[in-house]
Amino acid sequence: MEMDVDMMSAEGALGGHDQIQDHVNPRDEWAKFLNRCLSSRLDVDTFESYIPMMHSRYPLPPAIIADIFLKPQPSNPESLDPRIPRYFQGLVKYKLIDTPSILKALYKYSTSHAQASKAGNGSLENSEDKAQLRWGNSYGAEEVIFYRLTKAVAMGSGIGSAGDALQICKLIAQWMTLFTSASTAFAHDVMSQLHSPQSRDEMEAARAAFVMLLLAICESQTFLNALSRPFAKHARRALSESLASFIPSILQSASQIASRLELFRTETLASFEPADKKKDVTHPGFDDIESTMALDNFVVPELPNVTARAGLYIYLNASLVGRPLIDDAALFNYLHNRYQGDIQATTIDLILTSFDVLANAVFRNEGQQASYLLRSYLINKLPLLLATLATSMYPPLSAQFCITEALSLVDTNAFPTLSAMFDDTHNSNTFTDSVRQDFCFACCLHGLIPESSIEGLLGEITYQTLPQAGRYVKEQLVEECMGDPERIQRFIGELDNMDGNVGAVCQALAEVIGRLCNNKETMTLKLLCSQLAKKPLLLDVMLLFCKPITMLHPLCELLDNHWRYEEDQGEYQPVYEEFGSVLLLVLAFVHRYNLSTMDLGIRPDSFVAKLLSVHQLSRPLDELTDRENGHLDSWIRGLFDTESGGLADELLSSCPPQDFYLLVPTLFHQIVLAYCTNHLDEESLKTGVEYLVNTFLLPSLVPAILYMSNLLWVELSHGQEHKAVIRILQLILLTKQGSTEAQTMLSSVVNIIAIPLDYSLRSCQRWDPKNQAIEPLLKAMRENIRLSRRTASAANNELEAWCSTANGGLTALVRHLVQGFVSWSIHPGLNVMPTSYTHRQILTALRMLGAKRFLYIVLEEVKVQTEAGNGSIAHDVATALICAPDVTNLPPPTEAVLYLDSPNRPYVPPQLRISLPAALKAEAENCKIIQKSDPVMAEIIVRLYRKVEAQMLIPPPAESMLQGELANLGLGENAHALGDALAAAAQNEGLGANDGGMNLDLGNGGNDMGHLGGPGDSGHHGGIDFGSGDDMFSGLGGGGSGADLLDSWDLT
Repeated sequence: MEMDVDMMSAEGALGGHDQIQDHVNPRDEWAKFLNRCLSSRLDVDTFESYIPMMHSRYPLPPAIIADIFLKPQPSNPESLDPRIPRYFQGLVKYKLIDTPSILKALYKYSTSHAQASKAGNGSLENSEDKAQLRWGNSYGAEEVIFYRLTKAVAMGSGIGSAGDALQICKLIAQWMTLFTSASTAFAHDVMSQLHSPQSRDEMEAARAAFVMLLLAICESQTFLNALSRPFAKHARRALSESLASFIPSILQSASQIASRLELFRTETLASFEPADKKKDVTHPGFDDIESTMALDNFVVPELPNVTARAGLYIYLNASLVGRPLIDDAALFNYLHNRYQGDIQATTIDLILTSFDVLANAVFRNEGQQASYLLRSYLINKLPLLLATLATSMYPPLSAQFCITEALSLVDTNAFPTLSAMFDDTHNSNTFTDSVRQDFCFACCLHGLIPESSIEGLLGEITYQTLPQAGRYVKEQLVEECMGDPERIQRFIGELDNMDGNVGAVCQALAEVIGRLCNNKETMTLKLLCSQLAKKPLLLDVMLLFCKPITMLHPLCELLDNHWRYEEDQGEYQPVYEEFGSVLLLVLAFVHRYNLSTMDLGIRPDSFVAKLLSVHQLSRPLDELTDRENGHLDSWIRGLFDTESGGLADELLSSCPPQDFYLLVPTLFHQIVLAYCTNHLDEESLKTGVEYLVNTFLLPSLVPAILYMSNLLWVELSHGQEHKAVIRILQLILLTKQGSTEAQTMLSSVVNIIAIPLDYSLRSCQRWDPKNQAIEPLLKAMRENIRLSRRTASAANNELEAWCSTANGGLTALVRHLVQGFVSWSIHPGLNVMPTSYTHRQILTALRMLGAKRFLYIVLEEVKVQTEAGNGSIAHDVATALICAPDVTNLPPPTEAVLYLDSPNRPYVPPQLRISLPAALKAEAENCKIIQKSDPVMAEIIVRLYRKVEAQMLIPPPAESMLQGELANLGLGENAHALGDALAAAAQNEGLGANDGGMNLDLGNGGNDMGHLGGPGDSGHHGGIDFGSGDDMFSGLGGGGSGADLLDSWDLT
């Protein structure tokens, strides 16, 4: 068959004049050539005759030519034309393509990328390749080409040089990861909703062909010679990592080949590493396999396993030191791992430790907010935890027995009986008085003990009774609130109660917030949010039972998408009031607990995310849009120009509240400049502030004051600008203006900004000690400072005191704390006060010293205590310190992935500081090196690492739980089979590895690496007989299935 005469004529693509060649793209000409060949169904011999002319006229490197031939065509994006593999014979004959170029192009357009992305695994290529065209089904072509490459490699012609070998190493590592990802995607799709069964079979056939190619490559002498050179150490590492993740996926289908590949990974590759060579300093994780095996095989003498009283005490303090982190599932998992299923010891220790935590806070004078939260935890949260534990108790063990035992050990000096409270010699404390009694009645409310046993537990007569309404049920409370919004205010008032019903109220209010947001019931939402925002301590209680994202994400979505003025609103001041009340609650949560946008589950381009960053600085006027400049001008005139008519509906209707709040820092910057340059007089300033302290604008003072507090830090602005800022703050904080409701809301605002403004004002005071205007402002915020933040950070005076600890500062402080925990755990007698500490000390030392240095302080103290005979307790204390949650270094909640992940903008988790468990793991992996200089320390590190791993272990979901969930879906008899499939998918996913961190830099290409090794020995075929012949594709026609080639292969 001949091609179109126009193409092959002397005036055409192959025979034009030189001036024509200067204006053509060689890639385009090759693409036209291929298109004409395919459309005319040109036979292979004729195709080969045109290749020399094409190459002489339009030379291209092998990678581009292979890409042209293997790229999906616009006219045929479904599958590769069967003639193309046959055309490869001629291209290989003239050395225009080679094995690396074929593997690279085949990988680039493989269907496996699309199959993996359907299941959410994403493409393994970079972002700029994600939108490119893929083959609809490339598995058949991949199977044929893999088998043909296998034969070429076995015959010695497939790998031309050491440079080719290292390129191939990189490519097969990518292919292994791609097949692992694709097979995981198919395993997840147990109902064949995303992929057809035929696609699964075709993928497995292509993978089988790739496995044969992989085996041939790994047993090629040329390949082995190249990998044995020192320059190939990164390639060896990448290949080992990819094999480790790929081999488990073929264990069931090709166990013998998997064994041979595993032998290659563990013995052949390992033999290429220089003997007694230390790890590369620039690549501390270079030999992960060796370090892991060394850690697993490291023998240490075991110590008796003890559960020291200080262990759970540390964990609970860490969970409650800042934002409450009492996640039921995480806590129960920790308790299960720590106590190994001993329900009795778990229950008694949990009760006793909860009392210890409250007693410690009271005796340390931690303040109202700490004691309030801990008391609510003990009375409202702890009985719910005990009720869950009680479901695992069987006679003769009962919750009543555990509670009785625990209360008999509680220090009566810290938690007096009712009669002792009236003793004149007793120092009364509102946070510990009646706690025992309240706890007993809360336990009774939840059915843990009978009411008749309470007096026996307390040892005296009590006049307290159970709540009149009985035990609350969340669902009933939600329906009451939705049916009668006035009940919401009553339930918010009940959050202060200490009766055991607060948990149901908190969960009900969280659900009500979500429903109101979905229903756009903004009037009711305004009342709810304003009530919560004015009582910061209630936010702490809410977080004992609900995650921040549960309540705040719906509010942020509402702020972002509602109140946009799509239609006429009638009156606009109520719109600002509703918007401001909702926003005020969000800001109260965010600033009190230092929440990030990921903690809220919102994207960086959302309104709330922009607002949280906008207070940092004002925007220059020339950067504002015409619309924003118009809004800014209107607000300045409305606030300060008495002749303009004030803040009329016309102004509010033209500027949605979102636009106004984003302009607030810029607006206040203009106010400060106008006042300090005398363009704004005193009376006009007072008039404007009077508007701003009205309820519909008051929440805007949060970004405004935060911006002005930042302005006070700038030393260059000391002078008139500082005076202007202080005058504005005086009008806001010292002049009691507005209604009672406005004053209450202003107090909520000051609660949010108190600490940053206090720091800024004190900085100004140090700069200008004679300034008499600052002290009244500090005094006005004194009460608010105690309610402003709960972030687990240290106050300035605390930090100075801790850093001044004798004989070492923070280092000495950490040592003393470990010694105190060990001493208390050795002598946990009755009425012995727990170790006095706050977990802020641990977190502060960790942040200032770094994880590794902090870890070694603890390790050295464990070493000292072990030598003193307290090794078991010291190890348990150290384990607790390492396992304790760090509220300042938390990953985003799992729900954030659901809100933030999308095909166009995939979720990227934030980079966290190195944690204590991660630092310990890194040291444990170096145990062999540490052992050479300090054998005792190496033993302590490995022993501690194993204890930490055991206590942080997350158990897989039980099969019975999985089957139960499937039964609820109504799958009937298919539930068991689907459960098995899901379990298998989960196992496959766990075995998969991420090779995104591979570094296979080949420099300028394989051609520069010819010195790494000579051509392969054609006589060494890795034990596989592929016949004879030098042609890469000789004897392999285009027809039939590539799998037929395996019939005569000896794979044993």
